[in-house]
Amino acid sequence: MQKKNVPSLVKDQKLIKKRRSQIVKAAVTLFNQKGYHKATTREVAQASGFSIGTLYEYIGSKEDILYLVCDAVYDEVVEKWEKLMDGELQGLDRLHQVIEAYFRVIDSLQDEVLVMYQESKSLSDEALSYVLEKELKMKAMFEKELRVAKSEDIVHLDESEFSLACHNILVAGHMWTFRRWAIQRDYDIDSYCKWQIHQLLQSFGVKLPKPGATIERETGGTV
Repeated sequence: MQKKNVPSLVKDQKLIKKRRSQIVKAAVTLFNQKGYHKATTREVAQASGFSIGTLYEYIGSKEDILYLVCDAVYDEVVEKWEKLMDGELQGLDRLHQVIEAYFRVIDSLQDEVLVMYQESKSLSDEALSYVLEKELKMKAMFEKELRVAKSEDIVHLDESEFSLACHNILVAGHMWTFRRWAIQRDYDIDSYCKWQIHQLLQSFGVKLPKPGATIERETGGTV
């Protein structure tokens, strides 16, 4: 699936990137406050710091704004996720960090992820297909890690279980945002990571010391 071509009257790619970043940031705030359908392009322009005429120099339609938001969310998640990873870690420590880093990135992008979940259904079929394809690429990243962990006899998943295991990780991260009205009353991000990862590892067949026990990591943290 090819990236959607969002029209721009401006040719300077650096300026396009800068202005669209402003648009995305403003749109996330407005879409969370009012919803995609109630927020107007004029309001997005005003919140972005420029006129409606200037806004349309960088987009062709209101849907382009939502598409840019969804596209940016996945790119930023992957970029921040990779920066948090320690390439020296191996084995169970590596698998733990892969999942925890993902959860913490989602925590830092809560508003963006919430907009994506609530409003992506308003995208055209073509744009939505592209956005969903990016999520499947994230799923593939988790599957790669789980398969390495299986080859090291860390996780014990049947072939038919890998796909669902990856979806479980993705949803567990996203749940921190779309259920935050309830979950964040009882947990902070540290305790959420601890218990979610513990439950995920159990479901992956990781040999824990005993039910409910914790695994001490080299960094001093626990699962």
